[in-house]
Amino acid sequence: MIDPRNYVVPETLKDGTEVTIRAIRAEDGARILEAFNALDRESIYRRFFSPKKELSDAELRQLTEVDSSQVSALVVTTQKDGVETLLGGGRYAVEGGEWPQSAELAFLTRGAYRRQGIASLLLCHLILLAREAGLSRLEADVLADNQSMLNVFRRSGLPITQRRGGNVVHVTLALGDSSLARSASGMGEPDRCPDRRP
Repeated sequence: MIDPRNYVVPETLKDGTEVTIRAIRAEDGARILEAFNALDRESIYRRFFSPKKELSDAELRQLTEVDSSQVSALVVTTQKDGVETLLGGGRYAVEGGEWPQSAELAFLTRGAYRRQGIASLLLCHLILLAREAGLSRLEADVLADNQSMLNVFRRSGLPITQRRGGNVVHVTLALGDSSLARSASGMGEPDRCPDRRP
């Protein structure tokens, strides 16, 4: 079994930067604030669908203090001179019911690190966790002009359906057999994402 609360996997970005993908922690608040303050307006708008100047204390707690039975939240970090810097994050939140089958996805990448494959890496690891949790699909609302995020979903290797309403595209990814996550990860230990494509 993969433990989403203690998930830690080394990865490498397209430019060769060595990173760690790990579960978010309650003590990550300061890193998240620092990363949020470094975001450009476009990144913020694409994540929150509206302008946003700051995170409230309640929002910060919601981001960092997650109920792992309902939310899987991962961050991508890198180390430099002993200091950990947060480059991006992704999460899914399950949707209702005693036996939920679907979860809503959300991603955010620091502007300077866009186009380095962060969202694709996060999606791959979230797919592993979602399959392990027995989910059958992942869903996301994406602004129609956010073609880079839509392309991340299209390249996931999963069956995809898209439905547009106004300037928002609703994306659904079918996860298929949850046993694939366990067999691909070697007796339940997290490994490179089986669905990732170069």
